[in-house]
Parts: sequence; structure tokens; C-alpha cells
Amino acid sequence: MSPTKRSDWPKVRVHVVTGKGGTGKSTVAAALALALASTGKNVLLCEVEGRQGIAQMFDVAPLPYQERRIATGLSDDHGRAGAVHALHIDAESALLEYLAMYYKLGRAGRALDRFGVIDFATTIAPGVRDVLLTGKIYEASNRNSRNKNAQQYDAIVVDAPPTGRITQFLNVTNELAGLAKVGPIKNQSDTVMTLFRSPKTAVHLVTVLEEMPVQETADGVTELRATELPVGGVIVNLVRPRDLDADDLAAARAGKIDRGAVARDLKSAGVEADDALIDGLLDEAHDHAERRALEDTQRALVDELDVPHYELPRLPGGVDLGGLYELAAALKEQGMA
Repeated sequence: MSPTKRSDWPKVRVHVVTGKGGTGKSTVAAALALALASTGKNVLLCEVEGRQGIAQMFDVAPLPYQERRIATGLSDDHGRAGAVHALHIDAESALLEYLAMYYKLGRAGRALDRFGVIDFATTIAPGVRDVLLTGKIYEASNRNSRNKNAQQYDAIVVDAPPTGRITQFLNVTNELAGLAKVGPIKNQSDTVMTLFRSPKTAVHLVTVLEEMPVQETADGVTELRATELPVGGVIVNLVRPRDLDADDLAAARAGKIDRGAVARDLKSAGVEADDALIDGLLDEAHDHAERRALEDTQRALVDELDVPHYELPRLPGGVDLGGLYELAAALKEQGMA
């Protein structure tokens, strides 16, 4: 294995991970948290969409609105290993905590929840919901005298909404422009934006080498830059292994693979080959070569985005906890952590 590259993001504390649905966004967020923990950092992995995907990936009980240690990173070159804590953030719990912390409304806040006031408020004003979710992320990254006994983190990884909604989710000041000109909610949104627009934050985009996800990633990069949100890296997920060289791929696409050579190779392997078997193998080779050509075209488009990019392999057996550690090692080796 080649030496681990120095991190491309040494000043970043909040890693926001987004991506089109189906690209493996949550898997990449989990792997990134493990990669950061494998550099000796104490990491908080946050989930904001209510799917409990983190709990499933790490094979733990559903996460409450409470930070819980779920994994330990691999030891680094100095024998250090950080921990991964996880938190499921929901708007109702975040508002109750906000009311208790800043207005001392413990029982009164819970009474509002019982009467459905909180759910009503966040439903009619979706921007408020995002302020509450992002506000909790801000609080976890800026632990202060109000919560000095709380766990401190070196890095926070956010399994964020998909690319199509990520700018709306992070740009909370703009979303609240028509709802709150002044007041505590407006102040909190402004405070959150100072973090999200600072060098301490990076928004990483996950894609696969297909036309629609790559185009959505390009659009996401453009939109983030237009709203002055910091673009991080692009993680190309589910990359297939390179089993054939360029000459073999070209021959397969052109239908010029030697049938006789295929038959002889099969026979040497103890397989009796008839025309139907050889035709099937040649068709599969052609389809594979076409797929690889498409991927190479999309990879070139990713290169044109002019941001650091990383690749993660498609794991044959799917992603379990062992697979997450494998992906984390790949991210760390490439300089993502």
C-alpha cells in the first residue's frame, strides 16, 4: 500500500456530506467519520433526515437525540485511535433543547411539544426546521461555558440532505429572510452561517460515474459557490475494478475479440465451450467495455470540476462494518482525512 497522503482538509472541522439519492452518501459520511477517527480525532457523526441509516450501518440500536459512542477508528502511525460518536438530530428535540438552554423553559417546552405547537411551527415554516437542525450542529462544534461538561469534538461529519436541497439546508439566513428579520431565531441563523461560510466547513459531494449524478454534482458545485458556501471534495463512489487494459477494452467494444482465442482459453481452464457460451461471453465483454467508456467520459467531467476528488471501490459483498473500515482506509490513504 502506498504511503498515506497528508490531509487535504487540515483546517476543516465540519464536513458536510451530500449527494444525489442512490450514490451512497450516508455510507461515505460514515466512512469519512471512521477515517477521521483513524487519525486520532474524536468525531461526531450527525444524521438529520430521520432515516436511522447510521444505526443500521454500524449495527447498533436506533439513535436517540443523544450523542452515543458507536465505533473506534483504526490506530494511526503513532498508535492513536479516535472515537466515532453519533447523533440523530430532529427539529423537535433541538427546539426543546434550545428553549431549555437559552430560555430555561424545561417543563414549559415539553408542554408545547405535547400540544403539537413545535410540530406545527416547523411545518408551516420549513426554514425554521433547518435552523434548528443546523443550530445543533453549530452547538456541537462550539461547545462553550453553557455546556462545558459536554463531549468535545475535533471534527463533525454531517450526513446531510441530498444535493438538490443542500444549499437550501445550509443557507438558513436566506431561507428565513421572509420569516424573521430580527429576534433569536434570526440571530441563531446568522451565527450558524458564520460557521458554514468559514474555512472550518467543507461541503463534500458524493457521485457515481453516471450521467445524471455527475451533472447534479456539477450543478451542486455551481450553486454552492454562488451562495458562498465552501465546496470541499467530490467522492466518486462505487467504482468498478479495472480488469481489462485499454487495448482489450477497445477490442471488446469493436467486436474484434478473437473467438478462437477465447475457446482455447476456456478449454485450457477445463471448460467445454460451445458457440452459445462464447457468444454470451463476448456480449458481456462488449457491455462491460461500453460501461467503462461511459465511466471514463464521466470521470473526465469530474476532473473538469476543479476540486479535489477521491474514488471508493464497489465492494463485492456490499457494505457492512468491515466494509466501512475498508472505505475509511481508502479515504485516509487518498488524503480525505
